[in-house]
Amino acid sequence: MDRVVREGRLGGGPVQSAPEGEWMYGSCTGSARVRAAAAGAVGAVALLLAACTSPDAGGGREPKALPGVSQQPKAADPFWVNPGSKAAQQVESYLREGRKDDAELIRRIASQPVGEWVGTEQPEEDARGFTEAATKADRDAVLVLYNIPHRDCGQHSAGGAADGDAYRAWLDKVAQGIGDRRATVVVEPDAVMHMVDGCTEERYHEERYDLLKGAVKRLKQLPNTKVYLDAGNAGWGKPDQIFEPLKWAGVAEADGFAVNVANFQTTEASKEYGRKVSKKVGGKPFVIDTSRNGNGPYTKGDPAENWCNPPGRALGETPTTKTDDPLVDAYLWIKRPGESDGDCKGGPRAGDWFPEYALELARNTR
Repeated sequence: MDRVVREGRLGGGPVQSAPEGEWMYGSCTGSARVRAAAAGAVGAVALLLAACTSPDAGGGREPKALPGVSQQPKAADPFWVNPGSKAAQQVESYLREGRKDDAELIRRIASQPVGEWVGTEQPEEDARGFTEAATKADRDAVLVLYNIPHRDCGQHSAGGAADGDAYRAWLDKVAQGIGDRRATVVVEPDAVMHMVDGCTEERYHEERYDLLKGAVKRLKQLPNTKVYLDAGNAGWGKPDQIFEPLKWAGVAEADGFAVNVANFQTTEASKEYGRKVSKKVGGKPFVIDTSRNGNGPYTKGDPAENWCNPPGRALGETPTTKTDDPLVDAYLWIKRPGESDGDCKGGPRAGDWFPEYALELARNTR
């Protein structure tokens, strides 16, 4: 996902390094995928990913709630807040150290729902764990799927399912894990965009379109699941080229599409981009990743590195379905604020929790 990473879309990733062949979440337009297994008194998690984000709990086990982390009002924000997230663990750690001001800053992140990236080793257990915990709290889980074969064109977040059959089997387990519980699912960040920009070799296109269309169809068989295909971001520069590919990938059967995943483009720019796409794909609505777009994209320094832990960024609009725009279904935090984009600008490896950066995001938020 090197190309995506340079565009600053995803970012964030695993708490621990991912084994070879697993995804990492943090670089790429910011992409990262995780497998989380809740464990320990404070819900410690093992994550696998690298380019976008990583889940904090899963494996069919409910995370332990940490002090001061609760659900947001359901009427405006129906999405599940993971009470055992890495941000929540950081709040608890700062409180133990007597760093109350820093704890309150990180609480701005810990108190919001974020996307849970379903991993590869136990997809059914992960999906079930997240959705069961969300259902118990009377909220909707937000899940992200990132396992398409030939992912990231062999770059930073290379990997994914071994082949089409492996992907279909993995997806079916995810669907079984979700069952009839409520979930909002973002499907395969960069998968369509990388075919359009030529990053993914043409010989893989036919299979990928078939897999994406099949993923939308399979997930829409579930009674309470909303599905959004990733459609790039306002800084990408090729919106006119993604309309037909989105149709071939099954957007007509999806609930809509997602924009700005793990990127820093402003909400207004993302709305404008989304409207252009919507007009060409049957008026479909969309969701916007607002996790780190409070100050817009970073424009200084080396443009090739502007995606990686850019300074001066801020949290964006908090997750909500109250967007005052009929085409925007929700603002979501798909990328997990506070997770590193990679070992640049003083950051740890992609996907590791980066407390200094999390503090900066919170401090800069108006």
